[in-house]
Amino acid sequence: MRTMVHLVLFACGVAMAIGAFGPFIGIVEVRHIRLTDIRDGFATGIPLDGLQAQAPQLRESYTVVLLIVALVMLLAGLFGSRILGWLGVLAGVAALAVPAWRLNERFGDLLRDDYRHLLSGTWGLYLFGGGLVVAILALLVPGERPRRRVPAAAPRGQAGRASH
Repeated sequence: MRTMVHLVLFACGVAMAIGAFGPFIGIVEVRHIRLTDIRDGFATGIPLDGLQAQAPQLRESYTVVLLIVALVMLLAGLFGSRILGWLGVLAGVAALAVPAWRLNERFGDLLRDDYRHLLSGTWGLYLFGGGLVVAILALLVPGERPRRRVPAAAPRGQAGRASH
């Protein structure tokens, strides 16, 4: 893998880790979303703004999942592993798609009606998603070709004598 790709993947992992602590949608941060909300769906009696009132511990919040994905991307950049990079990209796409599906399932009408307000200022989502897009582009860069060994040329004086 090219050295520039290593650096870009590492930077993407850092951006994704920072984005895991930012606003995800509206004023709701990822740390306010519990893993059980993702697994079972959001409760029906809570409005979208009410999600921020939840204060689960870090190990019970969805932040852990996003941090693990960012760690995989960091390791891909550190060790130069394309397989690890693609694994991180697939996990990152899933990590963004599953909460989007659950949020659409419960708050779909609100999201469609007020998406401009809900997605403005969500720098955490932008950092994580942007890092994911840049990582995809970096992984699509072709790898270095192995250098061909050129046989050493015979000295000029000996080449002329061998032909006579």
